[in-house]
Amino acid sequence: MTQRVELATVMDRLAVDGLITEYAVAVDDGDWAAYQDLFAPHGRADYRSAGGIEGDAGQVAGWLARSMALFPMRQHLIVNRRVRFELLEQDTGDTARVQADYINPMRFAGHDGGSAPDFVCGGRYAFALVRTPDGWRLREVVVQEKWRRTPEGLTPAQHPSPA
Repeated sequence: MTQRVELATVMDRLAVDGLITEYAVAVDDGDWAAYQDLFAPHGRADYRSAGGIEGDAGQVAGWLARSMALFPMRQHLIVNRRVRFELLEQDTGDTARVQADYINPMRFAGHDGGSAPDFVCGGRYAFALVRTPDGWRLREVVVQEKWRRTPEGLTPAQHPSPA
């Protein structure tokens, strides 16, 4: 690899990492316009493993807005990011895949549980990205929830579906 290619790869990796961080911040801040702007045209998200929906970025943003209203305090921590660049139309580096683990503590609206979160879940994200004229964008997000801890005394039917 030449130094120019290595530098371009590092710059792409930083841009991809920044996009994943912006994704977490948009969800935590409830900035659904910013959430949608992170997606490429026809970008989709799948939250079904967490009890949610699958759809285009606009549909999912609407569902998230309703679901996340139940949790005024939320914090997505996206860690262990594994980035792999791929080919698109014989051009190296125009797509990327990221697998990343997450832990997501949240607090129910109106619930006084002290300083600890009421609801915590964790799992893995699978992100598919594409380079666009506006930079890297999400082509697909798939949530693979692996576990959740909920308040004692609530039945599974009473647990809202977080992202």
